[in-house]
Amino acid sequence: VQLQASGGGLVQPGGSLRLSCAASGFSLDYYGIGWFRQAPGKEREGVSCISRSGGSTYYADSVNGRFTISRDKAKNTVYLQMNNLKPEDMATYYCARDPRSRYYGSSCLYQDMDFWGKGTLVTVSS
Repeated sequence: VQLQASGGGLVQPGGSLRLSCAASGFSLDYYGIGWFRQAPGKEREGVSCISRSGGSTYYADSVNGRFTISRDKAKNTVYLQMNNLKPEDMATYYCARDPRSRYYGSSCLYQDMDFWGKGTLVTVSS
């Protein structure tokens, strides 16, 4: 069982990256998926979550309108498209799975996740 986050890298402010969260050993069809990030010296932050069906999504206020979460069932992968990146987006990004069917209204909590992948580093700098 594995979640592999990838797609991080160095990008200039205003640039874009697409993160991927690929699952192996289990089907993402039965799980919600969350993207979280943690910058040095800061608490882990829920960035975006998507429900099992894809019908419910959550975005933190800080990324709303710039980031888009989506899932590809055929590839057993969830993506986080990040546009107009800002220096404050710089962090290590993690994906995690949520075992419960959940409506992501106003929050996406790391306490609800039961399995985490290793992170991918996003650096935003000119």
